[in-house]
Amino acid sequence: MLTSHTFPHDFIWGVATSSYQIEGAWNEDGKGESIWDRFAHTPGHIQDGSTGDVACDHYHRYQQDVALMKALGVHAYRFSIAWPRILPEGRGSVNHKGLDFYSRLVDALLEAGIAPYVTLYHWDLPQALQDAGGWPARATADAFAEYAGIVARSLGDRVAHWITLNEPWVSAVVGYLHGRHAPGRQALDEMLPAAHHLLLAHGWAVPLIRQIAAHSQVGIALNLSPHTPASRSYADRRATYTADGFLNRWYLDPLAGRGYPQDMIAHFDRPMGFVLEGDLETIAEPIDFVGINYYTRQIVRSEAIPPQDNAPVEAVRGQNITEMGWEVYPEGLFDLLCRVHFDYHFPALLVTENGAAFHDTVGPDGTIQDGKRVSYLRDHLRAAARAIEAGVPLKGYFVWSLLDNFEWSYGYTKRFGLVYVDYQTLERIPKASADYYRRVIAANRVVE
Repeated sequence: MLTSHTFPHDFIWGVATSSYQIEGAWNEDGKGESIWDRFAHTPGHIQDGSTGDVACDHYHRYQQDVALMKALGVHAYRFSIAWPRILPEGRGSVNHKGLDFYSRLVDALLEAGIAPYVTLYHWDLPQALQDAGGWPARATADAFAEYAGIVARSLGDRVAHWITLNEPWVSAVVGYLHGRHAPGRQALDEMLPAAHHLLLAHGWAVPLIRQIAAHSQVGIALNLSPHTPASRSYADRRATYTADGFLNRWYLDPLAGRGYPQDMIAHFDRPMGFVLEGDLETIAEPIDFVGINYYTRQIVRSEAIPPQDNAPVEAVRGQNITEMGWEVYPEGLFDLLCRVHFDYHFPALLVTENGAAFHDTVGPDGTIQDGKRVSYLRDHLRAAARAIEAGVPLKGYFVWSLLDNFEWSYGYTKRFGLVYVDYQTLERIPKASADYYRRVIAANRVVE
């Protein structure tokens, strides 16, 4: 009998990273330029003026990082492959040195008893494909299928778990509408087709990976959040439903075979001519799991009426806030896991990212005492265990992140890692949270 503190005997404990955030070696061994190389090298885009040129130097230090994971006792490592490291121009000529790097990494993981969970796309589109139109162009989805096939043929004999895309909402919205991420565009008429072609790329890749690597499990990782109305007013509740449609339902619905939400199509009020016959069936290709990346909830207030005219009962934002300005709200993970399962009935769920950025310093004794992160993990693991007890088929949990790393537009100003990275020396120092997670894994239960 599962209690609120224990996990099933076959539960997968893991850690997660992404290629641009940790690898470095941005132009070594034949790698092509990515949109993040171009974006970070353009002054004004990154908070501290940094780039991912070196990052954590994982490209050269992967064996050290695998040893860190083995010491943690993790069962699985979720990492992403840099598309331009494999296909410098996005398609066509294959860079075998790039494939060889990931082959060596997979072998090192398997030797350490760690299952590789490969994410094919974590935002670092080859710049050559962006120059040809990027994700708003349908041809990019076709190029992704070509890339997915190449990687599956190279690694599919050893990799059994595949994630097509990480957070297509971020790629489409933050990259093509808000402009805060590469490629830095700000156009609704680019965001909508970008979102569609990302999902289409996923739908094309799923059966291809299964055909090449017959025993594979294939899924997708979505950034999802529960939405809470700021008050009981109709305006706030209506705005909350729309916000949920924008972040959650626009991706979950088509993946579940329901097509795009009609209320959101009306809300965007843009032509949907980029959706061609058969596309929605392709996107709804059955998947083995959905990965959920959860960090916080969203409290939604309507802009339609002045705040003083809203109902007096307000949603209260908690006082515990991360360095990202995000509310620590573990109950949201329970709510989200239950909602996705009971509303959509995907075969299995994984928490593919969960973690927090706090201000970490190395103490006089050389240790990092990150008690806030320990509390964050403990409380979210309790929520995950409760969801399993409620009937949610949650099969695994991956902490974001193994290492402190390049945090996109924030550069190196935010630290999410279980392991502290000194960016001058590249020394790795496990934090107190790493020891806590090691004990959780060993006990297969929430350690108090």
